[in-house]
Amino acid sequence: MIIPIAGLLALLSPVLTGGRLTRFADVRLRHGWLVVGALVAQILILEVVAESQRGVLSAVHVATYAAAGVWVWLNRRVPGLWIVAVGAATNGVTIALNDGTLPASARAVAGAGLELDPNNFVNSGVLADARLPWLGDIFWIPEGWPLANVFSIGDALIVVGIAWGAHRICGSRLVPARWAWTPAESAATPVGLTVSEQPAA
Repeated sequence: MIIPIAGLLALLSPVLTGGRLTRFADVRLRHGWLVVGALVAQILILEVVAESQRGVLSAVHVATYAAAGVWVWLNRRVPGLWIVAVGAATNGVTIALNDGTLPASARAVAGAGLELDPNNFVNSGVLADARLPWLGDIFWIPEGWPLANVFSIGDALIVVGIAWGAHRICGSRLVPARWAWTPAESAATPVGLTVSEQPAA
């Protein structure tokens, strides 16, 4: 849950630096069912049927990242999504190379105070012979802190991408004028965005 919550906070953060959250109304995301379906599938395989056949669950896990990748491509004009895409891709490739599980550092898992059930399918776990382990969950929020958990470089990039896109769209003071986003940008390249009849200031 740490990444969804961090992503939500990143979306709301522009309000602290003069951004206008109402400008999100000028963004139109296409084919949202793809990413919603991917999220629902992840919840099902991790929380509902975690004791089912691991091969099937692993395949579904990888497929959710593929669906999310397609969604990002379809909405690639949305500010920040390319950074999100890089983060998701690093997670997705690492998961695919490790049979559907993102490798986690034993130190990170211990530091976060997590207890992983070896009998259940997990999206992140300590693996004996992990491939690309440095792209796995090697960072952690310490046990006893709110939302104690492990996270990866890819997860961090996803949150950074959401924050960067949110601050550009909302007109945050943190974004230099040359990087300021306007709804009119989508007029020539309509993929992922639409222009409102009265663009926000």
